Amino acid sequence: MTSDKDELIKAQNELIGVLFEIVKRLNENNTLDEEYFALIASSGKDAGRIRQILDRRRENSEVVSRLLSQLET
Repeated sequence: MTSDKDELIKAQNELIGVLFEIVKRLNENNTLDEEYFALIASSGKDAGRIRQILDRRRENSEVVSRLLSQLET
């Protein structure tokens, strides 16, 4: 019985960790969106930073996608 409870607690902790990482990545994307739109509004003069933002947003989206697929199993 204790083993079952330990396994349940471990699974819950893993789930919380995955959900925390998902929220963190999505929140970062929201912050990056704000910066991206501010740069675009200022004539897009900082093309290097815009590329960095887009790359980071793509990376965050890929991580979120992988984490969500883990939750499905």
